[in-house]
Amino acid sequence: MDDSIGLELSRRGVIAAGAATAAVAAVPAAGEPGRQGRRPPGPPTAKVTMKVNGEQRTLELDTRTTLLDMLREHLRLTGTKKGCDHGQCGACTIHVNGERINSCLSLAVMHEGDEIVTIEGLGTPDRLHPMQAAFVRHDGYQCGYCTPGQICSAVAVLDEIKRGIPSHASADVAARPALTSAELRERMSGNICRCGAYSNIIEAIEDVAGAPKGVRA
Repeated sequence: MDDSIGLELSRRGVIAAGAATAAVAAVPAAGEPGRQGRRPPGPPTAKVTMKVNGEQRTLELDTRTTLLDMLREHLRLTGTKKGCDHGQCGACTIHVNGERINSCLSLAVMHEGDEIVTIEGLGTPDRLHPMQAAFVRHDGYQCGYCTPGQICSAVAVLDEIKRGIPSHASADVAARPALTSAELRERMSGNICRCGAYSNIIEAIEDVAGAPKGVRA
């Protein structure tokens, strides 16, 4: 018998035997405790309770779930939009305890006991919030995708000015902010409108605030 043939068969035999051994080792022995039927552990979850649009809600969530995904995927409140998912476009803006935030940047489990208001909680088709009605009057939207976040931000902006919170456009941070287009544009700069309806959005906010149209700093 050719030595080269015997050597080749020997190599094949070693490889086959090794594969068979590995396969047998991977199968748990019958009756071996703790191995039969074992499933890999799922992601960690936590229970969180919060008030959403006036209603108490309790959910068991993957701890990695963002506030935005909780609203859209678990509560079916799809008015809040997912745009960039990086906190850069403002489409997901909502109110948490009276302050506006980008819900895509916050984990749901961080909001135990908080009060959440989304665009659905501001008004309804039969009873619009004044800001929603102003956006309609002034054509403050085109495709409408950014509109829920724009409206939530606009409502918060007027509240911030009313409370005397300054912005980068405020000439004197110790004085009460003036209701000017410059102030409004600065405060709304985190909300991107890809259709470019910015001038109409400012007019809608000025309308609700009772400011003269087109006020300039």
